[in-house]
Amino acid sequence: MNVQWYPGHMTKAKRMMQEDIKLIDLVIELVDARLPLSSRNPDIDTLGQNKARLILLNKSDLADQRANRLWTEYFKNKGFFVLEVNSRDNTGIKNVDAIIQEACREKIERDRKRGIINRPVRAMVVGIPNVGKSTFINTYAKKACTKTGNKPGVTKGKQWIKLSKTLELLDTPGILWPKFEDKAVGLRLAFAGSINDEILNLTELTMELIKFLEESYPDTLAERYSIDYDKKDGKTLETGEITDILYKVAEKRNCVVKGGEYDIDKAAKIILEDFRKGKLGRITLELPE
Repeated sequence: MNVQWYPGHMTKAKRMMQEDIKLIDLVIELVDARLPLSSRNPDIDTLGQNKARLILLNKSDLADQRANRLWTEYFKNKGFFVLEVNSRDNTGIKNVDAIIQEACREKIERDRKRGIINRPVRAMVVGIPNVGKSTFINTYAKKACTKTGNKPGVTKGKQWIKLSKTLELLDTPGILWPKFEDKAVGLRLAFAGSINDEILNLTELTMELIKFLEESYPDTLAERYSIDYDKKDGKTLETGEITDILYKVAEKRNCVVKGGEYDIDKAAKIILEDFRKGKLGRITLELPE
């Protein structure tokens, strides 16, 4: 399964960000904690050169706790400021102010020496589609500043948000990059909901997810859906074996079409949604090398 998605509005959004970056002191980049590397747009590093950089591992409650620690160390070693957050329930948000002040300390000190007092830090909030930028901003601001949704592409244009006398945020649309060179990157983004589901074969996508889960989190599906099947001891499942798992989930969840046949397409959607909502447990799709 080869996943690619780069709608035309993303080119316009990238140009807009290139124009605005000269106004910015800090780039706040949200990544999905379940796939921190795959959910980083490589263009952001070029865009954010010579700017203070903060990476927020968002949706950290859905990711493996041990993996969160590994990724935090990984990005710190690359020279980023890093923080684990969960924008939906406010976890970690109270620490954002302090880390922004730390990241921008040199800029604030320069302003002070020039006699510029209380000029607000201007931060651009960036990230791929559906990574939670708007939810983060609303939670951080303690009010609904931006429109949110559980599908990619809700934010269409830029928006300046004045949070206080010392901080202004620029919300930007989620953008991907024109081509995923690594097939696994496209799959991980699709698993997490950062690719438009309408262009995907969701049953094939879920079969790829099952393959990953059986290799990396082997008891997850059996426990969630109370089903029995032969484990493969880390070996890659054959297509027929994955289909058998889908049939067992369809049976347990009463996914039946006209005529009494089991509906594996519906079962596949259940598994995919359960993963996205964290109902399969805390799962990380990739680890640092």
